[in-house]
This record gives sequence, C-alpha cells and structure tokens, in this order.
Amino acid sequence: MSPRLLPLVLAAALLAPCLAARAQAPAGPPLANASGAADCKPGELPAARYERRFGPLSERELAMARTAWKYFENNTQPTGLANAVDNYPSTTMWDTASYLGAIVAARELRIITPQQADERLGKAVAALGSLAFFRDELPNKVYHTRTLDKVDYANNPGEIGFSALDLGRLLVWLKIAKERYPRHADAIDRFVLRWKWGKVVDRSGMLFGAMLDKDRQVQYLQEGRLGYEEYAAKGFQLWGIPTELAARPEPYATVPIYCVEVPYDARDPRKYYQHNYVVTESYALDGVEFNWDTALDRDTDDRKHSNAWMLDFANRVYQAQENRWLATGILTARSEHQLDAEPYFVYDTVFTDGYAWNTITEPGQYVPQYAAVSLKAALGMWALWKSPYTDRLFEEIGQHADPARGFMEGILENGKGPIRAFTANNNGIMLETLLFKAQGKLLRWGAGGPTLWDRSFRGAPYGPQGRTAGAPPPCARPAASAPGAAPC
Repeated sequence: MSPRLLPLVLAAALLAPCLAARAQAPAGPPLANASGAADCKPGELPAARYERRFGPLSERELAMARTAWKYFENNTQPTGLANAVDNYPSTTMWDTASYLGAIVAARELRIITPQQADERLGKAVAALGSLAFFRDELPNKVYHTRTLDKVDYANNPGEIGFSALDLGRLLVWLKIAKERYPRHADAIDRFVLRWKWGKVVDRSGMLFGAMLDKDRQVQYLQEGRLGYEEYAAKGFQLWGIPTELAARPEPYATVPIYCVEVPYDARDPRKYYQHNYVVTESYALDGVEFNWDTALDRDTDDRKHSNAWMLDFANRVYQAQENRWLATGILTARSEHQLDAEPYFVYDTVFTDGYAWNTITEPGQYVPQYAAVSLKAALGMWALWKSPYTDRLFEEIGQHADPARGFMEGILENGKGPIRAFTANNNGIMLETLLFKAQGKLLRWGAGGPTLWDRSFRGAPYGPQGRTAGAPPPCARPAASAPGAAPC
C-alpha cells in the first residue's frame, strides 16, 4: 500500500497540513447517483453473482506468468532480495512480499524447479534475517538490495521508520511460505521473533507506523485506511497478534458511484492527514490470498467466504468500475501505480478525499493525466469476477508486456500509451493472481506441528510503553458495522 520508494502517508501526516485541501476538484466523470448514466438499478450488484475463474492455466496464461517472472530473473540481487523497480537497487517490505509471492507462484506453476525456489526463498529469508532494524524495533521502510543497508526513499544510507501495512503484507507471505514449505519455517520464525510487536500494534489492536519528524525524533502514528488496514491486520492475526480495531471496517461511509454504494473510510483526511483511498488492490489481494475469509479460517472450500463484509465491499469496488465502463466506454481498473517519469507514483482511485475517480500524488496534487488501467488490478478483477467486462480487460493486459522485462505498470486512460515502468509489485501480484486461478486460495495450511515461533512466542506482545508515546489519541470506533457510521 505504501508509496514504495516514495514518502509514506505517514510522512505526509506531518509535512502536509491539509492533504484534502490540496487536492483539486477533478474534472473527470462526476459522481453519479442512483440515476447515473450506467445502465443499472440501485440495489443490484451483478458482481455478487459472478463466479471466480478456476482451473489449469491455458498456454497463453502460462506465457503471461513466464513473462512476469522475467522481471525477477532480471532484478534479483546476489544478496537474495529483489529490486522493487527495474534496475533500481532498493526495496520495501511490501515489495519483498510481492517477491516472495512470485517465488511461490513460479514454483507452483513450474516455471522454476522446487530446488530453484528453495534456493531463492532461502536466500531471501536469510537476507531478511540479517537486516538491521529501525531503532532495533522493526524492519526499516526501505533497504538497499545490494548492500542490505537501511536507506531512505532516495536510496541514501539512513533509517526512516517502519510501515505497519508493509509489514502486514510481508507477514502474509512469510506465513504462506512457511505453511507451504516448512523447511524454511525456522529461518522465517527467527526473523519474525526479533520484531518489537509493541511498537506496531497497541493493546486495542490498532496498527501504528513510525517515522522521523524534522528534528529526527520518532513519531508513532496510526496507519491504514479501509481496505488496506484490514488486509494488513490479517497478516498480524496469522501470527497470533490481536488486531481488533484495525480489523474492523468501521468507521466507514458509502458514496453513490455509478449506481453502487461504494464504501470508504469515514475518517476525515483534513483532520487525520491520511488519504482514504478506495482502490482495487487491497480487495483483490484479500480475495486471492484469503478467499475473502477471516485470517485463521482453514476451510478449503473456495465457494464459501467467512469475511462477509470484505466480500461485499470488494464486489462494490469492482462493480463501480464495471459500471463506469458500461456508462462511458472507459476501461477502468484503478489502483496505486508507479510511473516512468515524475511524479513516479500516484494513487489512482475509485474514490478518495471526497472525489470519485481521483488520481493524486502523495502530497495530494490532482493529476488526472496519470489515470490508468493498472495491469495488476485488471488481472485481479479478471480472476475474481468472471464477466464480459473482465474478458475485455484481459485482452488489453496481454498487449502491454516486454518478454525481456516483464509486464508494464499500466495503460493511461487518456490514450497516450502504456506506462513503461516495470516493478516487483505489479509482476509479483500478477504471478500470484495466476496461481490463484490455478489453485484457488493461496493461504494453505500445512500439517506441520509447532514451530520455533510457537515454542518461543510468549503471549501478549505489548510493551509497557510501546508506540503510544507521541501518538494522537486512538480513534474510537463504533462496535457495529453500519453504513454511514460516524467517523472518529
């Protein structure tokens, strides 16, 4: 979720006094109400009836997987970590999770051998295990992939804090790797046992990230908004860390967009200095990795979903995008994405900061010229919602790859061509999505017994002081899920 290799949301919290105020009014399609242009009726949600795409990969799909894997062949360093961006020796924990997912997918799809996968996983986990942490607490936001040194977003030496959302995604893939391949369990456990959990999650189960202010003092701030926050919370839950508040959808509200009541985080960006992005990525990742189940659900029936609100919200985010296409003819698959020129990274949203189809930079500048079809989002939609619309998306995806480099980041909506940036996150998520098509839910529980983690972890992880020092009061959240619930 974090703007990988660019300042985080949390950094903006102190540097930007009012993010929402900086965002300009979008000139794109207006908010549609129940009588919007799309040929639909309020209350109808065709997405809820669409099937998933399951089954062996076709030759074309397998070729796509091989192309996506090419990115990692080109960008894995001798240290064991992979570059987050093509030929740029830097990575975050989120992007490293995407690399782990790519290794698992490449092995299971027989692009690489089990031995090659084990060698890659072993080196990657060994690299993680050797990392120096931010203030000896948790993995820094960014590392140099050649030296494994802590760096800032410009790849200069130094530590800058940690991201709870990035760590949550990393925990998901460490757990998946550990359950599928127990030979790596001890090494993974040793890495995770070093974490100071009390710095990243408080006693109420809310997630906190860390950053340095202008005086280089550590600030711990609540991190995450609807979709990403709950997805990351599941990563912590997989390791037995309670995340009660972070796992709840509240507070949220809904906004009508092309006949769909789209949920968004109701915490005011002008007050809390975090954009309340609604994008495809968090919901698609939850779908392919968890099957929209609760984190610890071991049911293997992919037709059942025990995290009902997450499934419903995912359907709504999808449906708004399909309806936009039906109403305007604009192919729509919105997510955060990289660019091949400044500003290099944008949040390309279904909704954020009060506007539908809002595309913004990290500081909140409105940049509609970078609105794009995100390939990773489009492929996720194709796998999770079998529809004529996603058939159309799939045809578009296949045209924007370089067999020698991987898949490009996306296709600009303004017709000015593809975004010729190649990243670990885009290609890793595309690989894991193709594995989901072949196998279903990616989190598969192994039959192994207690591991080093189980033998060593001792209950409550929270320190007596922990990360609450200097943090704003936590948001009080209503206990019951209800559209339009009051923001904290």
